[in-house]
Amino acid sequence: MTSPPYEDALAQGRALYPGVRIGRPGRARTYWATIAAMRVLRVKWSVDVAGSEHVAPGAAILVGNHVSAMDPVVAVMAHWWRVTAFTKVEVYEKRGGIFFRLMGQIPLRRGDNESTAWAMDMATRTLEDGNKVGLYPEGTRSPDGRTMHRLHRRVLLPMLEANPDVAVHAITTTYPSASGFRRRAVVRISPRLDIDVRTMAPADIMDLVRETLIATGGLEYVDTYAQAVKGARRPDPDA
Repeated sequence: MTSPPYEDALAQGRALYPGVRIGRPGRARTYWATIAAMRVLRVKWSVDVAGSEHVAPGAAILVGNHVSAMDPVVAVMAHWWRVTAFTKVEVYEKRGGIFFRLMGQIPLRRGDNESTAWAMDMATRTLEDGNKVGLYPEGTRSPDGRTMHRLHRRVLLPMLEANPDVAVHAITTTYPSASGFRRRAVVRISPRLDIDVRTMAPADIMDLVRETLIATGGLEYVDTYAQAVKGARRPDPDA
């Protein structure tokens, strides 16, 4: 079955999110200008990157841990890659949504099947264009800003299954204590993961991704979903 043209798919997305300006996911004309402006931020950021040589030109899926909203930003600041990631649609409804439109990120309403199918289609188009997709399967930022939490399958596995021949890399971002004027970020990128979705069991794929993330970034792991940890920390309104 042939996919509809991009403009038709874009119209479908706008219908899914009436009243929300979603930009042009994966194909924002403002992407490169925004990247150029972001690189100026490196005056204030010290970004230590290792492993870039593992990533070949063209399509790739970058699976990362999620510590900060800056995670995808600091990775892109160090490369001239077009990287498109999923972003919860609520962000687009706020003032900061302009940044995600400029970057051509993909809005996603969590827990909604139609929204998820559309977002997956837009991400696949990004890969077909020869660009990169960033996935953060923890689903939300680390509650303590340090540890990595249990990974969700709901987007990661379908993306890998829909694009079985695309290279997959683990990418980790950590933020050591700042020193002086500049903030620090450490980005580590793994070699291509030895994943074959045609023959590997889903549990084995998830185990490989998790263990590669932990090893690549030297991360501490907590076998609980980050959202559950955040929920447990919220004060009980009836208490």
